[in-house]
Amino acid sequence: MSYCRQEGKDRIIFATKEDHETPSSAELVADDPDDPYEEQGLILPNGDINWNCPCLGGMASGPCGEQFKSAFSCFHYSTEEIKGSDCVDQFRAMQECMQKYPDLYPQEDENEEKSSKDLEATSEEASAAKEEKGSS
Repeated sequence: MSYCRQEGKDRIIFATKEDHETPSSAELVADDPDDPYEEQGLILPNGDINWNCPCLGGMASGPCGEQFKSAFSCFHYSTEEIKGSDCVDQFRAMQECMQKYPDLYPQEDENEEKSSKDLEATSEEASAAKEEKGSS
């Protein structure tokens, strides 16, 4: 016996084996180019920014999402000779917000320092290995 129940915003449907024995009578609807849930890429057909695009990596919905949206929108719609040159204040606000959350938005300098230390260690290990091989 199948049944449904509501838990908060979720609707839970329990189906039995018998429920699945009959073929589905659902009809597919033709693709709607204006469907807001359809994956459209970064820019929607009407020219707006698709804030749900996975290519943004969740930046639009994080703790600095509003600052990101402001800076990205400014850049996208910028008509300046050097695109985005009129968006410095928005990008500065976004950067200041991101600095408040170093665990979510690691600074590139930290990553570069770690990478260069790793590279140096690898280089030293390779040199030591060559010396050992040459002396045997």
